[in-house]
Amino acid sequence: MRHDLPQTSHTLGVDLRALRRARGLTLTQTAQALGRSVGWLSQVERDKSEPSITDLRMMAVHFDVPVSILFRHEAAPASEAGFVVRASARRPIGSSMAGLVEELLSPDLSDDFEVVHSTFLPHSHIKDLVQRPTQEVGYLISGALEIEIDGVVHELNAGDSFRIRGEAFRWANRTADPVVAIWVIAPPVY
Repeated sequence: MRHDLPQTSHTLGVDLRALRRARGLTLTQTAQALGRSVGWLSQVERDKSEPSITDLRMMAVHFDVPVSILFRHEAAPASEAGFVVRASARRPIGSSMAGLVEELLSPDLSDDFEVVHSTFLPHSHIKDLVQRPTQEVGYLISGALEIEIDGVVHELNAGDSFRIRGEAFRWANRTADPVVAIWVIAPPVY
């Protein structure tokens, strides 16, 4: 292992493969986009080779994910690896620029779905509609959130849930308090 690089997750290869497959990309397409060989990428996906920081940055751009999701934040004990994610070890995902702070609750991206802890900051919203080929279910733990799904605006409160099946949506927290929700997304998009 190279000591001049940050520690990468023991599931880096699994996560990269899941990101690639979720986007319908082949090894060849991804390797070409990264300017690397198919053999090298295959080794990285099998955790046989470790990418450089530059490689990780290029992968993050290619998959449209924050580079931080590709780094380990806290090593799990062997008995918990792949099964348990401690609150202190959650990986940040997405971009907090719109006032949304997201953390991955799933141990990695290898399942058919991902579970995300989302905090919508006070008075935050997204202007543009989001539409992706996913099925999503959300559950509000606290606060009040406005969510528009397929042109219909819904006012949600703690304990309420919603489902999105590929429809265009956007959200707004019009209150002075943060809103916390759990989202399940299939297939994984991060």
